[in-house]
Amino acid sequence: MAVARGGRVAHLTAYGARDVAAALPVESDTLWRIYSMTKPVTAVAALMLVEEGRLSLDDPVGDHLPAFAHPRVYASGSGTAIRTRPPEGPLLVRHLMTHTAGLTFAFYGSHPVDRLYREAGLESSVAPGKDLAGTTEVYASLPLQFDPGTQWNYSVASNVLGRIIEVVSGRPLDVFLAERVFRPLGMTDAGFEVTDAQAERLAELYGETDDGGIEPVPGLPLRGRPGSSPAAAAWWPRPTTTTASWSCCAGAANSTAYACSLPRRWT
Repeated sequence: MAVARGGRVAHLTAYGARDVAAALPVESDTLWRIYSMTKPVTAVAALMLVEEGRLSLDDPVGDHLPAFAHPRVYASGSGTAIRTRPPEGPLLVRHLMTHTAGLTFAFYGSHPVDRLYREAGLESSVAPGKDLAGTTEVYASLPLQFDPGTQWNYSVASNVLGRIIEVVSGRPLDVFLAERVFRPLGMTDAGFEVTDAQAERLAELYGETDDGGIEPVPGLPLRGRPGSSPAAAAWWPRPTTTTASWSCCAGAANSTAYACSLPRRWT
């Protein structure tokens, strides 16, 4: 638990176990998968480019990502019988920032476009075998659920925003965030991969069992990589795709430093 006052960490206390099976306790420097808290970090990076005059919230997304130059919007039908139409207005950068772009997630099941995302292999929001550039092109090939700016839907929009950051800055997303956000704030443990030296500090990720207990989430075990105890994490080795939606990892002090920075002006 971290408590900050006046922009500084005033209290940091650790409780519980970071790895139940190995009887390893949570410590003040334990690393955590921060998942969707990656999104506000991406948003700050985009706003830095806006502040520098290199990006505008009112830029059409297609100006930076040509694959989005002519999006289509869901009209009716399902499966192979889906019909689409042109959008009533442009898809803008601000729509990505506010999750009003018409994009979605594959794991939803309430709209026919959700199924198209699943069929495209986007269950984890990343297209199989593709980097962030290739993944956003897959998004662009699918219809929007609704006209941009008319509804809200939590979605892969941050990934598209992350790709725009790459295009505008000329830097890979993870490099840009390291250089412009993490290092200036002293967030030495924050990033998109866990090094060998950090691996011992990464917390296991648990899910609830049917009987009310907990167990490691399948596919993301700590144990299993030779040469470490506990062994590997999903962030080791370097990921093939850096996503702006969910793939950051950080410690409690790092996350608090970021939160404390938000009221201050970024330079």
